[in-house]
Amino acid sequence: MNWFKRAVVVGALTAMSLFAGCAPQGAGNASRASGSLALSSDDSTLFAVDTDNGVLVAMSLANPSSRYVVPVGKEPVRVVVGPDDTVYVANRGSNTVSVIRKGERQPSATLQTAPEPAGLALSADGKQLLVTGATARDTAAHGVLTAFDTATLQQAWELPVGEEPRAVAVVAGNKALVSLYKKGELAVVDLERQALVSNPTSAQAYTQANATRSAGSSSVVSSVSTFHPRAAADIITTPDGTRAFTPVVWAREDAIGRRPSSAGGYYSAGGPCSIGAVATAGIVTYDTAGEAPQARVDDLTACIRAGSNTNATSDFPVSTFASSTGGVESAVQGPTVGVTDPSGIWVFVVNRESQNVAVLPAGRRTGRDLAFDSSGTSIRNLVRVGAGADGIAVTRDGARAFVYSQFDHRVDELIASGRGDEATVVKRGTYRFDDVGVGEVLPPDLAAGRRMFFDALDSRMSSPQTTVACSTCHLEGREDGHVWMFPDGPRQTPALAGRKLLATAPYHWSGEFPTLSDFNVHTIRERMGGKGLVGAEAAGLDRWVDSLPAAPAPLNAQMDAVKRGRAAFEKAQCATCHTGALLTDNSNQDVGTLNTRAADVRERDNGLVERRGFNVPSLHGLARSAPYLHDGTEATLEARVYGNSQDRHGVTSTLSAAEKADLVAYLKSL
Repeated sequence: MNWFKRAVVVGALTAMSLFAGCAPQGAGNASRASGSLALSSDDSTLFAVDTDNGVLVAMSLANPSSRYVVPVGKEPVRVVVGPDDTVYVANRGSNTVSVIRKGERQPSATLQTAPEPAGLALSADGKQLLVTGATARDTAAHGVLTAFDTATLQQAWELPVGEEPRAVAVVAGNKALVSLYKKGELAVVDLERQALVSNPTSAQAYTQANATRSAGSSSVVSSVSTFHPRAAADIITTPDGTRAFTPVVWAREDAIGRRPSSAGGYYSAGGPCSIGAVATAGIVTYDTAGEAPQARVDDLTACIRAGSNTNATSDFPVSTFASSTGGVESAVQGPTVGVTDPSGIWVFVVNRESQNVAVLPAGRRTGRDLAFDSSGTSIRNLVRVGAGADGIAVTRDGARAFVYSQFDHRVDELIASGRGDEATVVKRGTYRFDDVGVGEVLPPDLAAGRRMFFDALDSRMSSPQTTVACSTCHLEGREDGHVWMFPDGPRQTPALAGRKLLATAPYHWSGEFPTLSDFNVHTIRERMGGKGLVGAEAAGLDRWVDSLPAAPAPLNAQMDAVKRGRAAFEKAQCATCHTGALLTDNSNQDVGTLNTRAADVRERDNGLVERRGFNVPSLHGLARSAPYLHDGTEATLEARVYGNSQDRHGVTSTLSAAEKADLVAYLKSL
């Protein structure tokens, strides 16, 4: 039975199988927990990791006031539970995995991993723990998937899997899927051969999403732009492992021609088929039965028109998360993690920036309980949760779900209200962990600044027509690897983390804003459509961004090459501009990348770029902030160093080939 027919048949039995307790016998639990939450095998205990406090909290579901805390590593971000109830916690800030045996109050072992472990999964037989690392130990060119033997806790093997891997999931055919966070793609690993599949999914999703525009067809109502999937933070699998879903953000690639108006900033509209903003939340579906999973994506450049029934019979969710009624109450932004219910019929996606959970069918987009014909969306309903939500778990019987909100340090319990077509998911209760010492650790102004940075609903930050957050582009305070076609030309998203912005005025690639407050006024009001921040509010946001550490470089860089590279850096006169502790003199420089720009832009920035070039960025975190230059035209540092033939960007002609290689090693160590 195909997915669409299966969903209709089961849907006829129950409108909300997750909460009606009608899961089919023998359903698995492959994706019933994700992110910062997990459940014990008998559902007696809920486990939550709190990133700020560096702890695992265990709470009895029968008696929620019965709870205890286990100290783990720095910045724990994900937790999984093995079939023997051993708990594994990925500690992103200390490059470790904590292993906690059933019932114990301290880790029994700590596994050393590659930098920034963030994805965890167990093999189908439970004999291996799979861990993603954002980079390898000796290079940032790729991240790794590492397998540990769960019996001996020894590393079994390690494999390069692509740039910035994040989530990992085991699916049918003994394969592991690994999401590449910034690229929005999947790497596929054959677990038996311990090798990358020769034909990975790569750009499948992109090709399908932009099919009509790429082909130049004018036979349908076509979008004016193309879109790239980014921010692939999680992989959601059905219980049988034959289908997977990756929440993403669709980032616009073409020129943003909109001007600010009373309807919002120039980030508003401009999304796929005028749905959402220039950065729009969505989901990519994969069928996993073959050697390489096959992407199932709507053509975002062939518009789905309300009432037209276009693609109504497709047996996968609509690829964009369009709100059904408009405004902040139905906004969907910042998808982070998700699960399926035990039947595999429903997908739950946690959206951090819009502080809600979207419920949508896994295999259909029509029915009396959906508004697809009128709205173009297959979201069943939305339920509000707390700030910074990044974990969800569903009980085996499908009766309850839980969501963890990091900024509020709380668990929300979800149940169903009503039955049949009228059933909706609602919040029943909230659990806080103050009694075990888990709460806010940031100073009040930094805590408020962080909330605003990740908030797409706050009218001070974004308009109801835009509903984007700072973090929509500056993922986790870093960057998204995307080049945006702004009115003043192509600009790649610069990393904020580790750049100490308060000490590096002026701002913007043009250096047109003398203070960070001036730049924030421009970004929040003109781009995002928000009302703006004043006084302590603005200072709190600025201070939080200023406090962010740079993305860590590989642990085992070639230190001899780095030392030689520092000398090459000086010899090539790079330190003329990239100087001091922050590796910038805050000046504007023409390094040979200046493009012709429109007259209205010349007027707006007082001709700074034309006269003086672009603002010199800090080099901290450089290895993990590709692509490079203001317009992202250099994919790698090697390309820039070896391609600087006219000495416009440092006097690299004085360097030998070996010195250039050393210079690259040094730059990657910063």
